[in-house]
Amino acid sequence: MSLRILPFRQYDENDVINLFALDGAYANESTTDSSYGDAGVFVKVSAGNFDQDPIAYSSDSYLGKTDYPFVNAQYPSVQLECQPAISGDTTLGLTLRQTAKTDENGEKLLYHPVKAEELGCVLPGQAVPVATRGVFTLADEAYSGALSVGGGVALSALESGKVVACAASSADKIGTVIGTGSRSSGTVTDGWEGDYAVIALGL
Repeated sequence: MSLRILPFRQYDENDVINLFALDGAYANESTTDSSYGDAGVFVKVSAGNFDQDPIAYSSDSYLGKTDYPFVNAQYPSVQLECQPAISGDTTLGLTLRQTAKTDENGEKLLYHPVKAEELGCVLPGQAVPVATRGVFTLADEAYSGALSVGGGVALSALESGKVVACAASSADKIGTVIGTGSRSSGTVTDGWEGDYAVIALGL
């Protein structure tokens, strides 16, 4: 699944940035994939030129066939972009929605905006909300190794978009672990079975 964060979270909308689209190269093909387009990916700014127009238009292949005669098929994309961050980068924050092209049936979400909203999804080129501060529950897909209560989290040096444990006094710390736990399926299959950690993100 394209979700690395679980439902329990607490944040102020004033701490959410809605200016940057995920770089198109990192968008997930489907909402059932798990990659850089997931919700819960730690990102950095990759394009931040405010002198550009807010939106650019192109004959993107996501539109499908665009060479019909007398038809100007143009796909809009936000010019400001972000991409998964790795150790040493300046973190913008944590994506709150997934960026994906199709649903679980391979249908383009471009043609199903209501379903995209229901899935908590944005299309390639659309601005993805990025939280810079707050309390979030990370599924184990969002971090590498074990996290311990009271310890810090820092950007991973090996896996872009993920965090790892660090000392509470580390200069690279971007948040603090305030709780950990484990989910089990019982008699019903749980897509997010496994370990999780609750972090206080503070940049």
